[in-house]
Amino acid sequence: MSANGGTKAIVAALLANAGIAVTKFIAFLLTASSSMLAESIHSVADSGNQALLLLGGRRAKRAATPQHPFGYGRERYIYAFIVSIVLFSVGGLFALYEAYHKWSHKEGITSWHWVPVVVLVAAIVMETFSFRTAIKESNLVRGKQSWVKFVRRAKAPELPVVLLEDLGALVGLVFALFGVGMTLITGNGRWDALGTAMIGVLLVAIAIILAIETKSLLLGEGAESHEVAAIEKAVADGPEFERIIHMKTLYLGPEELMVAAKVGVPACESAEDLARGINAVEARIRAAVPTARVIYLEPDIYSVSAERAGTGAASSTAEPASSVAGAGAAPREGVGRPGS
Repeated sequence: MSANGGTKAIVAALLANAGIAVTKFIAFLLTASSSMLAESIHSVADSGNQALLLLGGRRAKRAATPQHPFGYGRERYIYAFIVSIVLFSVGGLFALYEAYHKWSHKEGITSWHWVPVVVLVAAIVMETFSFRTAIKESNLVRGKQSWVKFVRRAKAPELPVVLLEDLGALVGLVFALFGVGMTLITGNGRWDALGTAMIGVLLVAIAIILAIETKSLLLGEGAESHEVAAIEKAVADGPEFERIIHMKTLYLGPEELMVAAKVGVPACESAEDLARGINAVEARIRAAVPTARVIYLEPDIYSVSAERAGTGAASSTAEPASSVAGAGAAPREGVGRPGS
């Protein structure tokens, strides 16, 4: 995902939610509707969340330091996780508390009856434009993935977060309109409380989904299967290496993939030839997978017997067992060094 696309969607959502929050608060002050209060807090929480996403994107651009040699790309994941916590606590739990309180005080809306309906309809229109922008920017990077798969697999957290927030905002507005409308028709404030409770449950559910997905990113996710296949093809497309003995990948940030691989190399005349081959393969990997910016290739000699033993390194290049098990221990055929 391009950072520009994510930023555009975040700014659109921030502007929409800030304007909507002000109008909802005015409507709440005029009508004392719990649905309007819950939606006001919801919009304030969403505005704060978009500000957090922008802050995370900015901090992630800091240059690497000796203490953080791989940079700060994962800050975007951290701030996305904070967003899920804010949405759960400020948005969801507050709405559920307000619904409980309103259920005990079931007075209907006694003044400014038209205000909440007008505000909610206007908010739906504004939120639709924000949601449309998020969909448009997501389609640029989603490809042929389903929306569920896109939310679950996206390595950049901003667009999935904005998509779910905007979807939740639209559905929440419909719930609020239902609660307010039924309260105006029946004069029973418990309909307002019901609409508020539905908003709370919705926000808690979205917050849990976001927390699960961003937790996975924080723990560290590897390359997608098509990226792994592209890396393997890039290695195999030249004569430099015989095969990949084993490989691990890890996303250091949304747009920075680390590739570490032990590769089987044919006999070569000099270290210069080996270094030239490694550089050529690295260039092909970066061309095939542009996010593969950190690449470590360890050359070794492939051994079938070692492959069966689970190491892949030839016995002639393996670390002697005596250095691992202690002095006096005899080396065993086909046993590679730890981590081979």
